[in-house]
Amino acid sequence: MAFLRSIWSILVGIKDALVLLLLVAFFGVLWAALSFQAPRASVPDGAALVLDMQGSLVDQAQEASPLAFVSGQDIIPEIEVRDLVQAIDTAKDDKAIRMIVMDMDGFLGGGLANLEAVGAALGRFRAAGKTVESYAVGYADDGYYLAAHANKIWLSPLGAVLLTGPGGSNLYFKEALDKLQVNVEVFRVGTYKSFVEPYTRNESSPEAKAANQVLADDLWASYRAGVERQRKGLDLQALLASWQARVTGANKGQAELARDAGLVDEIGGKTEYANDLRSRLGPGDDEDMPGDFKRISLREYRAARLKMPSSGNAVGIVHVSGSIVDGEAPPGQAGGTTIGDLIDQASADPDIQALVIRVDSGGGSVLASERIREAILEAKARKMPVVASFGPVAASGGYWLATAADAIYAQPSTITGSIGVFGIIPTFEKSLKEIGISSDGVGTTPFSGQPDIVGGLNEPTRALFQASVADTYRRFVGLVAESRKLPVAQVEQLAEGRVWSGRRALDLKLIDGFGDLDFAIAEAAKRAKLPANPRVVVIRPERPLLNQLFADFSGARLASANAPPADALAQQLLASRARALAQVQTAVAVASGPSIQAHCLTCVTHAPRSRVPNAGWMAMVAKLID
Repeated sequence: MAFLRSIWSILVGIKDALVLLLLVAFFGVLWAALSFQAPRASVPDGAALVLDMQGSLVDQAQEASPLAFVSGQDIIPEIEVRDLVQAIDTAKDDKAIRMIVMDMDGFLGGGLANLEAVGAALGRFRAAGKTVESYAVGYADDGYYLAAHANKIWLSPLGAVLLTGPGGSNLYFKEALDKLQVNVEVFRVGTYKSFVEPYTRNESSPEAKAANQVLADDLWASYRAGVERQRKGLDLQALLASWQARVTGANKGQAELARDAGLVDEIGGKTEYANDLRSRLGPGDDEDMPGDFKRISLREYRAARLKMPSSGNAVGIVHVSGSIVDGEAPPGQAGGTTIGDLIDQASADPDIQALVIRVDSGGGSVLASERIREAILEAKARKMPVVASFGPVAASGGYWLATAADAIYAQPSTITGSIGVFGIIPTFEKSLKEIGISSDGVGTTPFSGQPDIVGGLNEPTRALFQASVADTYRRFVGLVAESRKLPVAQVEQLAEGRVWSGRRALDLKLIDGFGDLDFAIAEAAKRAKLPANPRVVVIRPERPLLNQLFADFSGARLASANAPPADALAQQLLASRARALAQVQTAVAVASGPSIQAHCLTCVTHAPRSRVPNAGWMAMVAKLID
């Protein structure tokens, strides 16, 4: 029998090796075919730069898995915000580019800080005397924010503009956990550290709700100001308050109501809009194709125009995106070891003269955050300037690691702070007893066998964990006080796990000023005495060959994908589903993650929608109680 098992293992190994070789060969052939068939793009004179905004706007795109692609799983496109801003700024001074056309069908949104950065770039493009237009079947909040920066907004006759503003419901699991007889041991410091509340309450605490309301109001004020600056005479607050009355008995479609309210400028079908562009820009490569106009895609334009020097002094960018986890992790997730090693690699590179740590994370593991902070300190010890740039979210562990930087810059709408710590340990003694399983044993100290998830925690262990959380919190407060040059007592007042908008964070001296990623790059270059427009190197982990081949293929595939457009209501329903799934996913990750964490619950609902897994509710709940 053992001999047969050995033979079987050998056969399975041979099979797996052959599959891997076939995959490498498959993607190698595809890559070669794409390289052969796709010569370097040229920019037609007088063309439109088409920004096909399918998917999510993110700081750092996740790396799509070749196996996920082969197995037929959905691969949601992600657009890196800096790529988009660079292209728009290049097109601003490019005589061949006459206008920008934003196709907003299929846009899944992005954090407000990143939307503001793209909106500012569109504003610079328009200030150069060029035109921006937008088209969509329907606009929800994020898509409309970008569309508002266009000279003209088009809307499908069957479409609508549905704006809701920040806010929404969170999930609370206490009653379900009680029914399942799962005991959740919680250790925390901070009145507002609401991340643990879903495990201990059936609703938000008054303190957490009040703090979250302030944050939502700040974000809504930033959103309104950004839109109303572009759409003169528009009062979003009054408009939404009166929308029900406008709809009731109006005998008009949603598209007409949106135009009457000044939300959009033109109503027309996609073909009608394309023909209008053709009449103004001229026909495209295929003159016989109806609606084809002179254009170039974002991907083609970047290939044609955006080339950076390959050597010389540079500013390096290291991304901290997604949940901060121990060990190694791929792009789109912040592995403490991975990012720490990247920073070490950058500090040892003679070409890298300064670093920008770009943070878009609601936190996670304290140990992983500390690993990244220590790497930043080591880079500074080598006399390398380090600037932290905050994206849409930089809270808890994301703020912890940033305390090591020379300066911190954020956007007014950045979600930051959440200076607090918690620990969660689920135990199952009650649920096991319910089905007739008990536990017993011996020990030599009060901590033998602890933490015991099958027999429950004892009082000495509870005291130990609470003391550890309190000690970590004191260290967090101390780091902030030292780095921000504030009295500890003052930091304690603004800490306790409370989340702030960037505008309030500046008033509280948690950040040094407002600025996007390019501002932070310029500041880092200035501190390193580099030219005003330095060479920039994004420092990424090396990808396996198979992943590189797949990235080339999938990038071309996604760039030409034609996802079905979603109307505004469908977009909001997708957003609601994504928020709920994100909360369940985070609950699972937290319950099974490190014992002591610095994480931000409020930040979960602001993650890009593509970061939410395609998983059924029952599978997620089953994992939660597994």
